[in-house]
Amino acid sequence: MKQARIHFVGAGPGDPELITVKGARVIREADVIIYTGSLVNPDVVKEVKSGAVVYDSAGMNLEEIVEIMVQAAGEGRKVARVHTGDPALFGAIREQMDRLQEAGVDCTVIPGVSSFAAAAASLKKEYTLPGVAQTVILTRMEGRTPVPEKEKLARLAAHGTSLVIFLSVQMIHQVVEALLEGYEPQTPVAVVQKASWPGERILRGTLEDIAARVEKAGIDRTALILVGPFLGDAYQLSRLYDRNFSHGYRGDTR
Repeated sequence: MKQARIHFVGAGPGDPELITVKGARVIREADVIIYTGSLVNPDVVKEVKSGAVVYDSAGMNLEEIVEIMVQAAGEGRKVARVHTGDPALFGAIREQMDRLQEAGVDCTVIPGVSSFAAAAASLKKEYTLPGVAQTVILTRMEGRTPVPEKEKLARLAAHGTSLVIFLSVQMIHQVVEALLEGYEPQTPVAVVQKASWPGERILRGTLEDIAARVEKAGIDRTALILVGPFLGDAYQLSRLYDRNFSHGYRGDTR
């Protein structure tokens, strides 16, 4: 089997230590590194081998990025295409992979820690609490990129479960208006800017006051909006660790 030359790497949410061992190794071994400088912590691509060429794709278009990857692969060089968080979430990697396939270039994808996981860790919260929520919805508000009608924020809010909204904090007032179609005004909300970065900021509130808090703080980018009862204090204990709950690895202790 022919070895892939292009590796899409999930860089994690910001903390350079929140990258997989495999992802970090591929970056160290790569001859060419293309990273999204507007989002990826530059410390993630700090340790590269001598002679490696590093590109910041923040100002590049799709054709330019693909051209560099195809040329490098054709020359037998190893390429690390580094995306923030996990590349499968709002990473726009499909269009790159399709272009590579058309050019006859194989690739692999190395998953990464998403910012939604880092945000929950910073808040010390669990999205799936027994008796509260067993479903997590990851989405965005419609902006320049449209969303399908059935995925409009107001319709998703009707589920009343744990909701994580990407790429939308600059539209916080519209977000709140849509969410109030399904959630109560007192539903807890957290806004986490640059989760896991040294400059991380966290705002807590409810749907009634979070827009004003965000506006006052001047947060208008690189932030997640987390909504739902999971941010509150009430929940049921898990049966997993109940002394009277038996399973394949633990018998009934009664």
